[in-house]
Parts: sequence; C-alpha cells; structure tokens
Amino acid sequence: MTHLPRRLVIAVRADPVICGHSGEARNLAEVALTRGYADVRLLTWPVPALRAAGLPLKPLDRLLPYSDGITVERPEPVGDYRVPDGRYQSGLTGRLVELLAEPYATTCLSMYLAPHTAVVVDAVAAARAAGFAPHVRTVAKAVGSDVTNVIASCLREGRFGAATVLFTTFLANDEVVAVSDYTRDEIVASAEQVDARCGTTFAEQCRRRVTVSYPPIDSAAFLDLDPAAMRDALARRGLEHDGYILFLSRVTKAKGIDDLIAAYARMRCRPRVKLVVAGTGPLLEQARAMAAGDDRIVFLTDVDDREKALLMRGCAAYVLPTKPEPDFVETFGIALAEKMLAGGGPIVTTPTGGTLEAVGDTAVIVPPGDVAALAQAVDRVVLELTPGERNDLELRARTRAMAFDRAAVFDGLFPQEPTALGAA
Repeated sequence: MTHLPRRLVIAVRADPVICGHSGEARNLAEVALTRGYADVRLLTWPVPALRAAGLPLKPLDRLLPYSDGITVERPEPVGDYRVPDGRYQSGLTGRLVELLAEPYATTCLSMYLAPHTAVVVDAVAAARAAGFAPHVRTVAKAVGSDVTNVIASCLREGRFGAATVLFTTFLANDEVVAVSDYTRDEIVASAEQVDARCGTTFAEQCRRRVTVSYPPIDSAAFLDLDPAAMRDALARRGLEHDGYILFLSRVTKAKGIDDLIAAYARMRCRPRVKLVVAGTGPLLEQARAMAAGDDRIVFLTDVDDREKALLMRGCAAYVLPTKPEPDFVETFGIALAEKMLAGGGPIVTTPTGGTLEAVGDTAVIVPPGDVAALAQAVDRVVLELTPGERNDLELRARTRAMAFDRAAVFDGLFPQEPTALGAA
C-alpha cells in the first residue's frame, strides 16, 4: 500500500488581520508540522484586499514569522474590474484546485463560512469534476461572526435564500465544527428558523453533526514570561506593573469600550491605575473623543503579538465588558483565554455569548451594559482583593486555560490516521 504525504490547507483571513481566529489558523498550522504533515498552507487574501475591506491590521513589519514548512499564499485576483467582488475568491478557489491536483492526502479546513467554506466546497467539486480524484477531507469551522453577523443578518432581513446557501455549503463538508457550545446552539436555532420558513431539515442535521472545537492557543507564548522583558515593555509605554487597567481587543461597541470609558470616569481606583486601550477598530475615533481631556486614558494602536502577552501579565485588571450587538456577539473570547494563561491581574467580563466557556468561575462577572456595576467590579478587583485572592484567581484561570492549548485542540480536531493511496 502506497502512502501519500499529508498536506493541511487552511482557508482563513490570516495575519495581518487582528482577529483571534487568524491566530487559531497560525496555531493549528504550527502543530501540524509536529504531527507528520509534509506541507502546510494558509490560503488567504492579499494585503491590499484586506486594507480595502477596512479590517483592523497588525503592523506589517512586526508580524511573527511562521515556522519553515508553513506557506502563506495570497492568490492574486482572477479577472479585472468588471468582476467587482468575486475576483479574489476565484483566485483562492483556483489555487486550491491546483493544490488538490497534486499527490497529497489533503485536509482542508475553512474558518469563516463566508466565503472560505464556499472556496473549499467549490474547489473540491471542480477538482473531482476535472478528473483529478483528490484524496481530500474537508472540515468547516463556524466561528462567531458566521452566526452573529452572516446568518443573523440573513434571518433579520428575511433573506432565507442566502441562509439556505450558507447552511447547504456548511453541511456539504465531511466534518462540521463550531467554535463553542454557544455557537453550536446558535447554529441550531438559526437552522430551525430557516426550516420553519423553507421546509428544510438543516436543524436536525446540525444537531446530529456539529461538534465543538475550542480555539487553539499557543500557551507557551503566554507562560513563564520574563519579568525583565515585561518591565522593559511597560517602561517603553510609560506604564508600571499593576499600574493600569487593560482593554486589549478590537475597539468596537460589541466589546464594550464605550461602557468601559464611561465606567472609568466614576471609578475610585482612577488615581491608582490608568486605563490602557490597546487595539484598533471602527469605534476607535469615538473612543478617543469620549476620552478627550483625560490624560489617564492611554491608547495603543500598534501592539504586536509579543508585547500583547507582556501587557496582559503586567496589568492590575483585564477588562472586557463585551455585550450583544446586532452585528456581533462574543462567541468565546480568545483574548480572555490568552489573558488567563499570561497571569497578572484578575479578569472582569460579562456572561455574553460564550465567554463563560472561556473563563468558567475564574473571573469577576458583571451584567453586560451595566456601567455602574462595571465600575464597582473594577474598584473591588483593584482596591479590595487581597494578594491571596488575586493569586487564587490567577492560578485557577491558568489551569483552566491549559485545556485550550493548541496541541490538545489540534489532536481533537484532526485525529491521526494513516492515509493510503486509493483509500476512501
């Protein structure tokens, strides 16, 4: 029996996009190299296309390098200006067909159903129709915005045709996965609405087939951080250990940045701690305007992956007051799990979406949108918790977050089986 070399292809919005799921793709790719994959590819978008979409991007000159054996491909668009939106997607699909024509046993993971799962399904169908007979297994992972943005908008606007296409494409994969139990429940609930309107059977299929795979995190990047490196990083930013509250996330309404700035104005701990807002996003300028004249609020828009862990480790409290919005609901909270690994001050967050799946009982929880409760909780964390209580929260949080280590998540998502030429 002749064994084919194995290849993993991940279709995703990869770096430099500021998004936890681009980090997921990186972490799965890195683990694949240790699991016998001969070739690992990330199929993603050219940087100009990402800029044009208005996505928040990391500084290009400070991106962490991928290990040898991981190739990031950014296919150029196919066609000219007369194909306004499909050119880049055609480039991704066409490149994947070329990869499927090569003699590899290929696993294709798509993250974000729209449009990456369509890229994979279309490429596999084209490769088979062309007679390439690809040896391929497809896995589609539904992340937060697939449900809270794409599916929700289809249902809200009565666009059941688009929702039908999305579910059909999702279920056409060999394996279908959700990023959290909350996301899985939302997928089923959305499918029930489509079924009621269209007479389809998506909900039953989703209940039976959709499993959960939590986001994979490189725990080594957050554990055992060098205290001297942390002090140097803070000094460069004019910060002191335990001298600031940290918000490190996309700067959007759904992440609760407006509530946090309003709450900070009434906190008793203001004289002791600054508020550091690290990130970019559509609400950045509005957040700056809200903070105008307050020199205790610091905005950082150029934090890279190395500095992120150090800022988390050095803060007096990490606050993510996320709340449900029509275009987004926090379906897990990757930054929460990263902070749990990094240690440092306690986490204050809300029970929105899937956040409790990340933090369990290791964080201080406040109702979403409650500015007064948020201010009181941060004051209690900064001013009233004893060193022993803070240490207990830190240790329990780190222990819980180790369940999201990228190696364990990878092995659950991609069970290792020998793959042979001609196998089904």
